[in-house]
Amino acid sequence: MPQPRVRDCMSDDRCAAARGSVAGVVRVIFVSADGEKRQEVEAPDGANLLDLAQANGQPLEGTCEGQMACSTCHVIVEAADFGKLPRALEAEEDMLDLAAAATRTSRLACQITLKSKMESLTVFMPSESHNMQGL
Repeated sequence: MPQPRVRDCMSDDRCAAARGSVAGVVRVIFVSADGEKRQEVEAPDGANLLDLAQANGQPLEGTCEGQMACSTCHVIVEAADFGKLPRALEAEEDMLDLAAAATRTSRLACQITLKSKMESLTVFMPSESHNMQGL
């Protein structure tokens, strides 16, 4: 599967003027579990959030490689952005029941396809995770 074209906008001043205004681009803000580190990246319409996170060094395992058979890609979506996402399937909700530190705005990153109409999405890394395949 080809890697999504990603540009790190924290270090690229040319991105600053274009944030949220480029057609076909979604701005994603990853926030570390302790809230201390923020990484902002841009992704093309249709990119998968797990692929994007892994390509940018985020601590998401994705042990099942996006097959929704584990919860190691669990993220917490900012409450204000949660409504931008389609409703989780029942199978995803079942996996989230097994995720450590799950919240009302938890999702599996492997199940989030970024759409340019979202404009931006902020996701928090959970403070802990459970590798259900390793049990």
